[in-house]
Amino acid sequence: METVIRTFPVLLVGAGITLGITLISVANGCVLGLIAGLARLSKRRFLSFLATCYVDFFRGTPLLVQILIVYFGIPYLLDALQKYLMAHYGIPRLFSSTDIPRFWAAVLACSLNSGAYIAEIFRAGVQSIERGQMEAARSLGMTHSQAMRYVILPQAFRRIIPPLGNEFIAMLKDTSLLSVIGFEELLRRGQLIVGETFAVFEIYITVAFLYLIMTLSFSRLVDYTERRLKTRDRSY
Repeated sequence: METVIRTFPVLLVGAGITLGITLISVANGCVLGLIAGLARLSKRRFLSFLATCYVDFFRGTPLLVQILIVYFGIPYLLDALQKYLMAHYGIPRLFSSTDIPRFWAAVLACSLNSGAYIAEIFRAGVQSIERGQMEAARSLGMTHSQAMRYVILPQAFRRIIPPLGNEFIAMLKDTSLLSVIGFEELLRRGQLIVGETFAVFEIYITVAFLYLIMTLSFSRLVDYTERRLKTRDRSY
């Protein structure tokens, strides 16, 4: 217990980093997901094909593998490309170092993964809106993009709040995989403390409770938001 009390501030900082990475990744994922989700619904086959490839790849492969590709694979490709350009075209090195900082690798991998799942959430949300809504908006003189922006998406967003909340919680827990590249989020800090103190059970159970507190807190926030929106809808 003494070890937990002494190291708790360090774990608390790790929890803050975990929460920050999750917020950034899901926020980026919402942008990517909205673009990819609408692209999948597009009548332009090329856009739909690209979006489908993106979604299928990042939903069909483990996040752990994606983290390793971003952190180890991309620098390897950049270095190989630089060597090829130097050898064949005499182009000087573009980067002094191709290594990606752990923070940016973590953000990139988690954002791309989250975006793929959120794309499906947005797509399902848009498709759940009755077709008559689009037809009514077009009959009022709106363009397709205006109808999507002012009529369809606001309604779809209310419906996708619960699955978006689930995606946030899933990503919050999945950030523990970032420890594989040495990024010092909550789990990695716990591992470092265990390596110094050998207090395996005490530290890992504390880490587990910190994850539990964060996930339950956000789950309650999502439930509250959903109830408020339902109450507001009834008032109209």
